[in-house]
Amino acid sequence: MAIQWTEAEIAEIVNRVMREVGAAAPAVAEYDATQFGGRRYVGVYEDMRDAISAAEAGYRAIREMRVEEREKLITAIRELTRKEAPIMAKLGVAETKMGRVDHKTAKHMLVADKTPGTEDIVAAVKTGDRGLTLTEMAPFGVVGSITPSTNPSETVICNSIGMIAAGNGVVFNPHPNAISVSNYAVDLVNRACAAAGGPRVLVASVVKPTLETADLMYKHPAIRLLVCTGGPGVVKSVLSSGKKAIGAGAGNPPVIVDDTADVKKAARDIIDGCTFDNNLPCIAEKEVFAFDPIADELIDGMQKAGALLIDRATADKLVDVVLTEVTTKTGAKRKTVSRDCVGRDAAVILEKIGIRVGPEIRCVICEVPFEHPFVQEELMMPILPIVRVHDIDEAIKLAVKAEHGNRHTAHMHSKNIDHLTRFARAVETTIFVKNAPSYAGIGFGGEGHATFTIAGPTGEGITSARSFTRLRRCVMADNFRII
Repeated sequence: MAIQWTEAEIAEIVNRVMREVGAAAPAVAEYDATQFGGRRYVGVYEDMRDAISAAEAGYRAIREMRVEEREKLITAIRELTRKEAPIMAKLGVAETKMGRVDHKTAKHMLVADKTPGTEDIVAAVKTGDRGLTLTEMAPFGVVGSITPSTNPSETVICNSIGMIAAGNGVVFNPHPNAISVSNYAVDLVNRACAAAGGPRVLVASVVKPTLETADLMYKHPAIRLLVCTGGPGVVKSVLSSGKKAIGAGAGNPPVIVDDTADVKKAARDIIDGCTFDNNLPCIAEKEVFAFDPIADELIDGMQKAGALLIDRATADKLVDVVLTEVTTKTGAKRKTVSRDCVGRDAAVILEKIGIRVGPEIRCVICEVPFEHPFVQEELMMPILPIVRVHDIDEAIKLAVKAEHGNRHTAHMHSKNIDHLTRFARAVETTIFVKNAPSYAGIGFGGEGHATFTIAGPTGEGITSARSFTRLRRCVMADNFRII
């Protein structure tokens, strides 16, 4: 069941978290009537129309700023994010009951350090006998962004940096189960920007985001681009809006371990990736396909890395706890993930079936057949099913099926270049991680920039500032060619 919070409860969460970390409350903004925890969040409004108007005014202000001034705003956002990462991490766990404070802190640091800024906005020039043509990356104007409960404040800050770098204003419609931490991040971005000489409000949000506020945002004429990070339902609604949209949808990332892999390292890497923030990142390992000759060694290594191996009967018992039955519109019955288990510690999930373990147990592993619900459903919790396979042909066939055509993320541990190449070609995912934990795919322990909006459905891939721009061409015919 989704968690609902009253304003009084949100205020208490904010106050408690800020007392724990010894944080100073941000200054009160007299133009903002939204108040939590005895202070006001800058840029958070009762009415979505007011939020859009504020973001539009912010866009007009930033359009008058030079690129180097824009970069100063981004630098300020990075600095304040690093400083207040523990606040947002604690607030996020307290509000959503998902994830781990240490890992959420690390994710905020990753966003602060590795989200591209204005350096990502580059121009292209073509010259020839008929003159010069300049193509530049220009802002859309005001971007409407839907953010998730799994990586709420991380996504708000990551999107804000990229969209501001591109020259846009932004209005957010956060996930209803992560309102306070998402709006805290909106407030943080505005405080940082204002302190660095930017407009008072550059990014905006609403007190109570709903389907109605989202629909208003979709249809508002000031919104020129929609960006959605979330489940298939909300991505579909954004793509049906009639506007330019970037959709980052669900995944069910498989990992293959073949008989040439460094099995001990693979075991550690898979458990590290699967348990990062309790499996909330959409790129995290969700099911393992292990070659039969190395499967026992892999399972042993996983147990040494902090996993608890359960038998098939216990796994089936756990299915009834972590998956709930729902009736679809057509009257069919299907299993869906229980929100009471998403992003929870392994110990919390195991206790629901009477198994008590200590904090050293980070993950639950089990051997199951391919058809098992743990393989087919994206659980987003530290439960990892393992399927034995005979060879690379069977591994690829089953892994591609388990990924369900999301083309999001896949992983493989192997020293066989042919195997790696074959799987990468067959699965066609936006991210393909080789011989590393899944989080290397977003720059954490690997090269490349970070993002929490991975747009597979619409093709932008690992989004960055340039993803939130439109191309404009300027032509000078028969001139400015100097050779």
